[in-house]
Amino acid sequence: MLNMGVNPKQMEALFKRMGIKTIEIEASRVVIETDEGNIIIENPQVTKVDMKGVVTFQITGNVKEQSFSDDDINFVMEQTGKSKDEAIRALEETRGDVAKAIIKLNGD
Repeated sequence: MLNMGVNPKQMEALFKRMGIKTIEIEASRVVIETDEGNIIIENPQVTKVDMKGVVTFQITGNVKEQSFSDDDINFVMEQTGKSKDEAIRALEETRGDVAKAIIKLNGD
């Protein structure tokens, strides 16, 4: 939670009076899937904010975009027998080069 010189306990009490609940969520990675590719947030800090029944999420972390398709991921999985997460990581490490990702996974 952003701390701008305000006591966290006072901020929590203020939020409670306003009907706002916040919960920190432990996460190691957040993936936002889009038609053009995925947005991946590594080492995220995720806060769930419930404001009178309207739930939003605040996410900060190391952002990178993934420009390969689900077809690429599935092809790498089929060719290597590896999981989706392993295929995605190999594609990330090879900057979307399908052939290099397959070689990398088959070589490990």
